[in-house]
Amino acid sequence: MNFNALHKIGYGMYVVSSKKDDRLNGQIANALMQVTAEPKIIAVCINRQNLTHEFIEESKVFSVSILSTETSMQFIGHFGFKSGRDIDKFKDMNYKIDVTGAPIPLDYAIAYLEAEVINSLDIETHTIFIGRVLNAEVLNENEPMTYKYYHEVKRGKSPKTAPTFLKE
Repeated sequence: MNFNALHKIGYGMYVVSSKKDDRLNGQIANALMQVTAEPKIIAVCINRQNLTHEFIEESKVFSVSILSTETSMQFIGHFGFKSGRDIDKFKDMNYKIDVTGAPIPLDYAIAYLEAEVINSLDIETHTIFIGRVLNAEVLNENEPMTYKYYHEVKRGKSPKTAPTFLKE
């Protein structure tokens, strides 16, 4: 069986963020999808080990910043390969707080969504959070970064907590 077939599924690159009390956190994610058009429902898959998971589970809100192809590897590394348990990921970061109170990273974002959790599904190591979109804005018309672009052009890797991680 060739599990590399899973890399042929289309994904984007996003920062999914949430809050817990006065703390903010976010992470890189690629497993996001629009579930319905009316009502506007999205789903995001987050590893249970990640701090963002804890924040979404507690606050029942999350934001999604849709990243452009111009996103730097330093930015991806900051949100994707560092833990909010060790650093404040939003310190000195360009972000805003809007409808849900979840932070919205603005650097490299072409659009963002804010959602309230209406349901969740536990999938062994991950949880799929299903959210009703409360707010959405387009910031610019730059190209969205796909996961394929991240791997093939940026030469990025998948952390072991990513839903798309494959052992080499």
